[in-house]
Amino acid sequence: MSGYQHIKHELEMMIENKVWHVGEKLPSEYELAKHFSVSRETLRAAIKLLEQEGKLLVRHGVGTFVIKPLPGIPSRLEFLQSIGTMIKLAGLTETDTKEMIGEVTCTQEWAEALNIEEGSTVIKVERVRYADGEAVTYSINIMPKALVGDAFERTDFSGSLFKFLEDTCKIQIARADTELVVPPKKDKYVGRLQNHMEETPVLLMKQLHYDQQNREVLYSFDYLRSDVFQFWIRRERK
Repeated sequence: MSGYQHIKHELEMMIENKVWHVGEKLPSEYELAKHFSVSRETLRAAIKLLEQEGKLLVRHGVGTFVIKPLPGIPSRLEFLQSIGTMIKLAGLTETDTKEMIGEVTCTQEWAEALNIEEGSTVIKVERVRYADGEAVTYSINIMPKALVGDAFERTDFSGSLFKFLEDTCKIQIARADTELVVPPKKDKYVGRLQNHMEETPVLLMKQLHYDQQNREVLYSFDYLRSDVFQFWIRRERK
């Protein structure tokens, strides 16, 4: 744990243990830095993180105050989670059925997203995801063959794709650009989730995933039953 992360943790513990109560002003930067035996720059970095998390209010020229923390919200879009993780956090049991795993030719759309040549070879993984035995997601994942090699031929893939890439390909997904759209009713993957319930709403989550070096690693299309998945984002006025 880095210096400012350690101080952040210490301050959080003090707030939780009610060393300072909601509305109370913290000691000065000088006093806190001396107490923790760190530089004022390190202390400021820790306080900045707590301010961003809505636990402290910094009023320049006045002081730093403990404020009432915001309530947690489920499935925050700011947090990158696998579909499997979201299903498990909902208290449901996840299973899947593989529809297709293999090499295909890269389309123009995939090439532009993944920053590779159109017509090059990519690995395509399609599967249906179930929650307590009911189909809730149809996932299509596209990965450059040059990055993942023959990993899907050497190792039987199941469960979390993020974990598979990390364990088998040594690729760690770090961040993603996400777009939520409403797919047309005639989209064949929408029908795969609706079965005979044509009124079941479906969302499409298009995501471009990057590794820690900001390389384009994974382009995914997740069709999600929106009666099962709800997404939230906390917006702040600037």
